[in-house]
Amino acid sequence: MAAVWERYRAGNRRSKGQILDEFVAVTGFHRKHAMRLLRRKGSAEVSASRVDRRVYGEAVKTALLVPWEASDRLCGTRLRALIPVLRR
Repeated sequence: MAAVWERYRAGNRRSKGQILDEFVAVTGFHRKHAMRLLRRKGSAEVSASRVDRRVYGEAVKTALLVPWEASDRLCGTRLRALIPVLRR
């Protein structure tokens, strides 16, 4: 992976396409996934898990559970707009 990444990073548009074709043929990855892997700064880089990015605690989760169930489990965007109506 590191050797392919170095070649990909140093190449121009045409050579990147060829390198990408070879990489996809060898790994079996989808082309878009392979492009994302090769654009990373290193093979060891991993994004943070969703657990690490949580901002709200258990109290907020419990408080939001009631309006979420009352609204028949709406998505977060629509639930946010509906909460003022549900508070009345």
